[in-house]
Amino acid sequence: MPFTGVGVALVTLFDERLKVDVAATAEHAARMVEHGMQSIIVAGTTGEAFALTPDERMSLVSAVKEAIPGDIPVVAGTGAASTHGAVALTQQAVASGADAVLALSPARSTDLRAYYTAVAHAAGDVPTLGYHFPKVSAPGIPLSILEELPIAGCKDSTGDPTRLLAEIGMEMPIFVGSAAILALAGPLGVEGAILQAANVSPELCIRAFDGDADAQRSLAPIHAAAGMPLADGTKLEMMKRWGTPTASRIR
Repeated sequence: MPFTGVGVALVTLFDERLKVDVAATAEHAARMVEHGMQSIIVAGTTGEAFALTPDERMSLVSAVKEAIPGDIPVVAGTGAASTHGAVALTQQAVASGADAVLALSPARSTDLRAYYTAVAHAAGDVPTLGYHFPKVSAPGIPLSILEELPIAGCKDSTGDPTRLLAEIGMEMPIFVGSAAILALAGPLGVEGAILQAANVSPELCIRAFDGDADAQRSLAPIHAAAGMPLADGTKLEMMKRWGTPTASRIR
């Protein structure tokens, strides 16, 4: 298992010319660790991965790896529209120092077993996490095959409590990706969470995952902001708290 507890789905920060601000992004990653995050997920959907070049993705992985303590795993997003693309990104991420990879299931895929087998093979000894997020890449990972995939765990960003209840009965570590159900997931024994909302309030995310109902209620506006197109709402909230830039490549 790559980690337990709450990790942050890291945003990618850009300057006013929409160039990746590697230093600022790595600095934000270090800030998240200081506020209790147990892992940093780089170049995932929150990080606007599909608007980054492979070189930009790997520069972020390397910079974040260097900026945070060695005992905090860096998980690199390596999902792609094709198996070929995901394999290439996975190989590059491992070479750049990623401690685990997170591979979004490709849209309209009809053979996820072959996809994840290829990604896991490319990752070698580095754990591969599956990623179920049909809102972004439909249809996602069916429950019927989840346990059959050669993965070390699965991130589920649906926020669907019914699916979560089915997942926790499986022999598979689950990481929730929705801040809306943390106070349910944590007390039920879910292994961890990978959260966009943690960029704004890592403390509330940790408390909610520990079962604090007040913290879960307080997360409501931050979770709502995360529902805006990609990271726009989250970046606005981050600017208010941390003073970070709000620029985004995807509109």
